[in-house]
Amino acid sequence: MLRPFLMFASLAFFAFSAPVQTPPPSGAPAAAPAPAVPADAAQTPNPVKPTAESQARAKQIYGYDCALCHGEKGDGKGDVAADMKTPMGDFTSSATLKSMTDGELYYVILKGKGQMPPEEGRAKPAEIWNLVIYLRSMSKQ
Repeated sequence: MLRPFLMFASLAFFAFSAPVQTPPPSGAPAAAPAPAVPADAAQTPNPVKPTAESQARAKQIYGYDCALCHGEKGDGKGDVAADMKTPMGDFTSSATLKSMTDGELYYVILKGKGQMPPEEGRAKPAEIWNLVIYLRSMSKQ
């Protein structure tokens, strides 16, 4: 008689003492905090020189890894961003990336930011640097 009671009491104790997590209001998974860009990474200059071939590859990578959220033209009007109701920066405006160094852009692309997945392990460093050049070129078109 005492044994079933002790089992019930211990189960109740653990059930009610478990930490309670509240889901994000939208029901979507919580975004990871944006990584702080280390000072040395922010000051890293872009080591690649763009070529027609490397920029064609950057455009291709952007098309299948970035455009769904950031928009085909880089205007921040991608289908996924619209579905998530997440505002995106407009890369066609020079003001959007003006305050970021190439090193900061590289780091954010490499490590991801918020709900943006990282390119680390998916793209080679030179490809990411070429993406930085490609993003900057969007505001000049």
